[in-house]
Amino acid sequence: MTELPVSSENQPETELSRKFPLCVDMDGTLLKTDSLIESIIVLLKSNALYLVMIFFWMLRGKAYLKCELARRVVLDVASLPFRSELLNYLREQRGAGRKLVLVTGAHMEVARRVADHLGLFDDVLATEGETNLTGEAKLQALIKLFGERGYDYAGNERADLIIWEHARTAIVVGASNRLLKRVQQRAHVGKVVDLSANPLRYIVRAIRPHQWVKNILLFVPLITSHQIVEGPLSLMAIIGFVAFSLCASSAYVLNDLLDMESDRQHPLKRERPFASGNLSPWWGIAMCPLLLVGGFGVAAVLPGRFVLLLAFYLVVSTAYSVSLKKRAIVDVFVLAGLYTIRIYAGSEAIDVIISPWLLAFSGFVFLSLAFIKRGSELVMTKESGRNSIHGRGYSVDDMQFVLSVGPASGYMACLVMALYVSSPDVVKLYSHPKILWLLCPLFLYWISRTWLLCSRNKMPQDPVVFAVRDRTSYLVGAIAVLIMMWAK
Repeated sequence: MTELPVSSENQPETELSRKFPLCVDMDGTLLKTDSLIESIIVLLKSNALYLVMIFFWMLRGKAYLKCELARRVVLDVASLPFRSELLNYLREQRGAGRKLVLVTGAHMEVARRVADHLGLFDDVLATEGETNLTGEAKLQALIKLFGERGYDYAGNERADLIIWEHARTAIVVGASNRLLKRVQQRAHVGKVVDLSANPLRYIVRAIRPHQWVKNILLFVPLITSHQIVEGPLSLMAIIGFVAFSLCASSAYVLNDLLDMESDRQHPLKRERPFASGNLSPWWGIAMCPLLLVGGFGVAAVLPGRFVLLLAFYLVVSTAYSVSLKKRAIVDVFVLAGLYTIRIYAGSEAIDVIISPWLLAFSGFVFLSLAFIKRGSELVMTKESGRNSIHGRGYSVDDMQFVLSVGPASGYMACLVMALYVSSPDVVKLYSHPKILWLLCPLFLYWISRTWLLCSRNKMPQDPVVFAVRDRTSYLVGAIAVLIMMWAK
């Protein structure tokens, strides 16, 4: 083994460091994500049946699994979330003439693509053949090449402790304070980069509680049937709201996991927890089933038809995340359907018959809102100089179509409202039904204003979430409630 050269007082640390290669781990260290799980997700997106194959590949060992994944998946390494602070440090070290080596448990094909993209590393050590280059195997490879304490090592997890113990200097990246203390007890820590933050706030962001506002739609049948003061029915609607919120969050997490590559191309969505690398995809894998079990557990006290609708919602939502969102026109109809299902589920939760007028009105409104979502993305895409929305079936050339059909859908909803106000059905619920005509111009104003903001690129978020945060929408809603109370 090569012995550690002895430092003299006259020899600066910077000059001494040049004699020792800087070995850098990739997953979780150089990258804020894990290339293995990213590869698995990309493969499953192409064909969910690969899940069975992945199980059998794992039985033959991690090295075999990584090899099979590398043969079938080409990650977009340029879009992966790198640690900028560590990259700047590596550029400084390379500029000072130091040898940099990428040492990773990822497959050699993936590691070389990352190294070629960065252009920083002199050599790459990675998983090849039957050798999974992690833990003890990685340590032995480093000692064989550079000798005991003949290298500096940058890592991020407990599995790197054994490698830090035999390194000249430990560089701790993205670790917790607890792990940092353990490293300091066993090795000389030369540098600390990006100590990991509490993942709780990113977990909360991933489940998107602000999107739960969409599930207020479950209360619409309770309100329109004029039974909101009925305590037992209100309780059932609240339980339905909680069940839908938990299951919807499971769908959001799954969508974000499947959409990481596309989100990284988006100026706003790239800050989502999984796309940005602030939350490991492994968290998402754990959160999905937990949220799902919680949602159906809550729903168990509601009528069976509600549970069936909830299951149907999840099936359609998953199909949307996996495939349907890539299909132009189909995607907006599915989104509109997912909104409408919530209203239908609300009627089943309290066991009331939903009005066909309400279903028709809701269908057209939500179709318009779904088009707004795509329209705002197209406007943003055009302003950024790109031609198409990554992972969607639309290009900038479709913008005129979307900005035409979308408002028309909203105006169709207003027509349904006008027909309802003039129908015999309205007399059963309102003493002065003619007053409800005031709702029509009010709704026309709101839908027109919303589309105007969309065309001006002033609606970067979901239109339903926008409405909840928009003061004008609150004012319009308050006036609508007063009109309905007056007509009552």
